[in-house]
Amino acid sequence: QVQLVESGGGLVQAGGSLRLSCAASGGIRSINVMAWYRQVPGKQRELVASITRDSNTSYVDSVKGRFTISRDNAKKTVYLQMNSLKPDDTAVYYCNADGYMLWGRTFDSWGQGTQVTVSS
Repeated sequence: QVQLVESGGGLVQAGGSLRLSCAASGGIRSINVMAWYRQVPGKQRELVASITRDSNTSYVDSVKGRFTISRDNAKKTVYLQMNSLKPDDTAVYYCNADGYMLWGRTFDSWGQGTQVTVSS
């Protein structure tokens, strides 16, 4: 069973930075897309950034120029560097990954979420 473990959330003042990490484990042969989503109470989960195995990236407009997604395929880890944080970035951030297990089955898994709070 695939597990995604996130770390790096916390409380930061507006204008500050945080770096989120998400490590995947559990019988994985390969990972296709890794992504970060966020959700605030009462709203739908929003795709923040994604990265393919070949490191092609995509961002929601509201974070372009401030957030950078990257990955280390050898470590099965994805990162989200968040700079110039704003109070509107406050949310629970979730990691997502899809790919193939060692025995050929596909997976699409989520992390448990990490809270990011930006104070004004």
